[in-house]
Amino acid sequence: MKIYTKKGDDGTTGLLYGGRVPKDGLRPEAYGTVDELQASIGLARAECEEGGELDMLLVGLERDLWVLMAEVATDPANHAKLTDGASRVTPEMVGALEGHIDAVNERFAMPTEFVVPGQNRVAALLDVGRTVARRAERRVIAIGDPPAQVIPYLNRLSDLLWTLARWQEGDSLPSRGA
Repeated sequence: MKIYTKKGDDGTTGLLYGGRVPKDGLRPEAYGTVDELQASIGLARAECEEGGELDMLLVGLERDLWVLMAEVATDPANHAKLTDGASRVTPEMVGALEGHIDAVNERFAMPTEFVVPGQNRVAALLDVGRTVARRAERRVIAIGDPPAQVIPYLNRLSDLLWTLARWQEGDSLPSRGA
């Protein structure tokens, strides 16, 4: 099987379960930004201890984002073809993020001031992921028909990435004059 199909040479891309749209359309922009988010999490994961707690959590998040991308890459007319947890984000997936946030929050004192990102490489990469998650959330909202759990998932994911970054910093460095 060849990696190239030449079908996109006309400036369109295929959606999951059929249909073609312009590559610069809102839907490809949305799932493309989620793809970028997944890659940024992978970059943070590459800096973690292999097989460690953070590595395993980030792998799970990357896998969740495949599910989210599948849902966003499906025309709403075909959403009935999606499968919970495999190609459709579920309330349980959102709840799992909340559980991770709560568990990590117990490990450190929450900063009381604005935080300056970059205390260490892993935390800085997690903060980059957080900003991409926020952009992905905006892009998904822009498609005009965001699937039910996609926005809550991205919203919690950005919160989790912020929390993980603070945890990885140990003691957060407050900003001056905040």
